[in-house]
Parts: sequence; C-alpha cells; structure tokens
Amino acid sequence: MVKLDILSDPICPWCWIGKAGLDAALMEEPDHPFTIEWHPFQLNPDMPAGGIDRRAYLEAKFGGREGAAQAYAPVVERAEAAGLDLNLDRIATTPNTLDAHRLIHWAGIEGRQTAAVSALFKAYFTEGRDIGDHDVLADIADGIEMDASVVRRLLESDADLDDIRARDAHSRDMGVTSVPTFIVAQRHAVPGAQTKEMWLEVIADIRAQIAES
Repeated sequence: MVKLDILSDPICPWCWIGKAGLDAALMEEPDHPFTIEWHPFQLNPDMPAGGIDRRAYLEAKFGGREGAAQAYAPVVERAEAAGLDLNLDRIATTPNTLDAHRLIHWAGIEGRQTAAVSALFKAYFTEGRDIGDHDVLADIADGIEMDASVVRRLLESDADLDDIRARDAHSRDMGVTSVPTFIVAQRHAVPGAQTKEMWLEVIADIRAQIAES
C-alpha cells in the first residue's frame, strides 16, 4: 500500500472538488494502492471562534461583491462538472474550522475519517450548515456512527487543540501554502484539485513501479 496524505480544510471548495476527482478515480479502480489520511490546514487560522458573516468575508477577501463572484465562477463550473451539489447561497457564516478538524482527527481514530470529511463538505457546501457550531458537529458525528455525546464533551474541552494547531503549523513550515495538497508516498506533493484522469495515471504509474520492483 502507498500512503496518500491529504491536507485540506472543510470550508475550501477546491478541496471538495479535489476530493471528488480522487473519489471518482478510486471508484473506477477499487483495488487502488492508497491508504488515505487527512490532515488539518486552516485557510483562516485567525478566524474568530464564532466565525464571521460569509458575504462580508468574501467581499473583504475579493474586493467587493463583483470580485467575489468572479473568484467563485470557476469553482461553480468545476463543482457542476464534478456533479457536486454546491449551494453557496445557503452559506451564511464562514466558520473557524479548528473544531471541525478535531472531529476529523477523532473520526480517524475510529476509522471514519473520510466519512467525516465527506459529511463536513456536504453539511457546509450543500446544506449551508455552520460547521463551527458544536451542535452541528455533534450531529455530523452521529450521522457517521460516532458517539455524539462523547464528541460534544470533547468539543467543550481543549482536547487535541494544541495537536491540531501544531500539525497545521508543521505543514506551513514544510512549505505548504494552499490546499488541497496531496502527498504521495511521503515524497511527491501534488497541489490543487486534480481530475479523475490524473489520479488514474498516478495509480497506473504506481502499479507499474510495484511490478518492476
């Protein structure tokens, strides 16, 4: 098996699109060689704990409503092409994702990490839910067969906060500046939302290398 480390943030639309491309390839190649692990990277590490109004956030980031619309035009196009149900008009709040990353970490301990990532993307981009809210996160945990009451107690504590921040900082120290970033076999970094076809080529190359060894 080949380790595939994925640096991602659940409010990053390109991360969702990149996951869709990878998922499509893995469905086509169910005997793929990858062992997948998701890692935290906050797009907005200085975001207030309660998040901020999404419209205000986007207009500040992209220089007004028109700039935000232009910036998201390729996102909408790629999401549609990938068959994703993207409902940007439902999103009221841009959250701090530190707690969402804690949920992904705890889900990984229970073997449900990719399910957690999928559920968070759907909750945020399709349903417009505030994935910085503890009730929402506990409900997402329940939906992937985690113990919601345990998750809620953990969220109310400082459990793994320092670990998530340290892992995020480590990625930045290693030179990662944007997500998604995929690291194949702990050696080859593949940045950006790649297509199904690209991942099929990677899988084929890995199989050829294994066959030659």
